[in-house]
Amino acid sequence: MKYKLICIDMDGTLLNKSGEISKRNLEAIKMASKNGVNVAVTTGRLFASANYFADLLEVKTPVIASNGAYIREKSSDKVIYKSLLGYDNAIKVVEILKTFDLYPHFNTYDSIFTERIINSSLFYSKLNETLPEDRKIKICIVEDWQKVLKENEGEILKCIVIDKDIEKIKKAKEEINKIETLEVVSSLKKNFEIMAKGVSKGKAVEMLANYYGIDRSEVICIGDNENDLSMINYAGLGIAMGNAEDFVKESAHYITDTNDDDGVAKAIEKFVL
Repeated sequence: MKYKLICIDMDGTLLNKSGEISKRNLEAIKMASKNGVNVAVTTGRLFASANYFADLLEVKTPVIASNGAYIREKSSDKVIYKSLLGYDNAIKVVEILKTFDLYPHFNTYDSIFTERIINSSLFYSKLNETLPEDRKIKICIVEDWQKVLKENEGEILKCIVIDKDIEKIKKAKEEINKIETLEVVSSLKKNFEIMAKGVSKGKAVEMLANYYGIDRSEVICIGDNENDLSMINYAGLGIAMGNAEDFVKESAHYITDTNDDDGVAKAIEKFVL
């Protein structure tokens, strides 16, 4: 089978535990691109962050960000797909999270809205220290959620919630899951991410494949966690990382090595190069 599109998750997949792209992964992706294969960074991260790493890979394929809520051309402002969380959904989320004493982080394609610099915003704040000015994520401190969510309802794509208390996260996720207009997935045990109903990486990969006229049998998707399941299930060849959750491995056609042992490169070398 000649594969034409490879969609790769970032954290726990493309990036090692240090948050870096290994030399072998970089070389394999560049070689696949050189051979005419479309390689798409497919992540829960903001577009602005994902696009930075896509530049490091030197790929030209559009980026899938915010767990599929946002697909955009790499080098232009052309948005291929955008699904907004919606003001009513966002307010419901804020109200529920308050009962669990959890802090929401609402994301646009390049900004984070939060009450405190903690967890997700702290991660991006530290990342900003290493980035040039035009690559930094905007972090906005919120005092009035109703005002901020109303003013930015045309841009907010996703909410992410993180806490060290895994049981609290589980219970809050169950409660949010009761809202029928929301899609809820986790990318780590200590978090969950909230998008509008119907949004997923799998749906976004399908849209991108259709955009290029590529059949799903010609698509490879590589990931490690719950938010990657939909694209692994969609792909002609769904690949789980060696460090993936067991339920992800069970859904995959193939299990590669871990993110610290060039699992992405080894998969590309085996099936594409």
